[in-house]
Amino acid sequence: MRWETVSECARWYVAAVAILLSVRDLSHAFGARPLFEGVTFTVADGDRIGLIGPNGAGKSTLLKILAGLVAPDRGDVARRGGISIAYLPQVPELHGANVREAVREGLPSTKEGNWEDEARIDEWLNKLDLDPESPLPPLSGGWKKRVALARALVARPDLLLLDEPTNHLDVDSIVWLERLLANERFATLTITHDRLFLQRVSNRILELDRRNEGGLLDVVGDYAAYVERKTASMEAQERRQQELENTLRRETEWLRRGAAARTTKQQARIQRAEALSDDVQELKARNRKGSVQLEFDGGEENRPKRLIEAKGISKRFGDQTVFRDIDLLVTPKTRLGLIGPNGSGKSTLLRVLLGTEEPTAGSVFRSDALKVTYFEQNRESLDPERSVAATISPDGDYVWFRGSHVHRHGYLERFSFRPEQMSQPVRSLSGGEQSRLLVARLMLETANLLVLDEPTNDLDLPTLNVLAEALESFDGAVLLVTHDRYFLDQVTTQILAFHTAPNELGRVTALAGLEQWESFHATQASAARERPKRAETPAAAAKPPAKKKKLSFSEQRDWDTLEARILEAESELEALTNECALPEVAVNGPRLVELTRSIAEKREVIDRLYARWAELEALL
Repeated sequence: MRWETVSECARWYVAAVAILLSVRDLSHAFGARPLFEGVTFTVADGDRIGLIGPNGAGKSTLLKILAGLVAPDRGDVARRGGISIAYLPQVPELHGANVREAVREGLPSTKEGNWEDEARIDEWLNKLDLDPESPLPPLSGGWKKRVALARALVARPDLLLLDEPTNHLDVDSIVWLERLLANERFATLTITHDRLFLQRVSNRILELDRRNEGGLLDVVGDYAAYVERKTASMEAQERRQQELENTLRRETEWLRRGAAARTTKQQARIQRAEALSDDVQELKARNRKGSVQLEFDGGEENRPKRLIEAKGISKRFGDQTVFRDIDLLVTPKTRLGLIGPNGSGKSTLLRVLLGTEEPTAGSVFRSDALKVTYFEQNRESLDPERSVAATISPDGDYVWFRGSHVHRHGYLERFSFRPEQMSQPVRSLSGGEQSRLLVARLMLETANLLVLDEPTNDLDLPTLNVLAEALESFDGAVLLVTHDRYFLDQVTTQILAFHTAPNELGRVTALAGLEQWESFHATQASAARERPKRAETPAAAAKPPAKKKKLSFSEQRDWDTLEARILEAESELEALTNECALPEVAVNGPRLVELTRSIAEKREVIDRLYARWAELEALL
């Protein structure tokens, strides 16, 4: 009997420890428009959750509610006692004179001098390859996101909330982030539309969409498992809708025959028919396809067969070679993707091909009939105060689309904009809706070459799929810069990869697809890691050993007491572990929870002490 009791308590203990937070019947609205209603789910230790859904569904708002930054209109968020939650917004705000000061903001106390806190800051600065003394203003968007991530991680979160973490990161940084999230022990809940990233970092998918029953689809598994489950769920809903429509048709015919409605049985049948009609309308709303309709205009029938031809082009700025010796032919149906780290020269190559910048060497031919449409990634051309409708057609109610006049409201509805959004200012749209508005404006232009610079930022998955299909059917050429490897693989037939190995900067290699690129990228990363070893010369190796560094007063004090502190912490850990094994503790659920938390904290203290030991030993 005692073991049964222990087993029951163990199950209770596991459940209590595993759940980090519980969300029950959560609802929130933006103005008069509800974002989500009645959402319920839990987050547990070990969860790697990908949060997806259409633009405007309220994903970012939900994340802010979980982080405690926004109060819900209705419902509850219950957090486990003592839980630490860190939040990385889409566009982080950083404060301080340099990187170290910005990262220190993530600590419970930002006061300097605590060696454990400073050691933790050093740990994450090293892991994220950040220079602590770098000033913040000159940093690119990708590096600022790394700093914000370090700021979140120094807080030792149990749960890390990430809102579009791959936006503005180059592909090298995304691969690095995948590895980081896969190897850390905290739970994560990540908003992202990068499907390959989702596949590699997620073990559970939550889809926030009013078309799902209860507003949320919860799938245990990776993105591939979600696709299978979503397909089966939609097929089941459509079959259910068909069955209910057939039943409703029969009930409606019975009512129309004028059957006497005197008996209780007949009255109940009428009431059931009314309820059935409501169920059918609800299923129709859930099954309604909300996909964007995209179709690019390639212009007149007589198209040039050679749009752009580059021969031996190179570009240098002073002594720095950006790229060299590139031969390239762009024809209709060319689908070319450019991939490489930020600053590697992708945008420079595009400018040289389009003629806004001259090559240092080589020549570029451009057809007289070349018509280019350009998608910019920062949405700078959108006026935030102008209405959605006026952004598409500032001079009237109609747009000229594919040979005919179309009312601008009807045109915008093709891109899943709702009637009430037409008169709203652009600033009221989500980031993904603003990107969709740019695509809608882009499609009003006639072109035989589409140049797309990071078009996937903030776009939801349905829009990404339709955009890929539209690019495949486009009659002209496509030049694509994107960090979304899945989208790149869908759209392109050839990839130009920029080398990152230090002795190969400026080289560009043509690859057939994503699989070849991943092998190429692994080779480049390996070469970069091995470079310091190869760079060591016999003369350098023959140099006398450096003198030992003299420790500062505080460092010497740490060094003198470290061994005793490590022994004391290990002794305390052993005592906690022994107490867990006591029979009277095994049946005391609350004490078990307390002991488990204390053991985890003590192990972290020991890890930090050993890290400090290694750091000071390296100085000596």
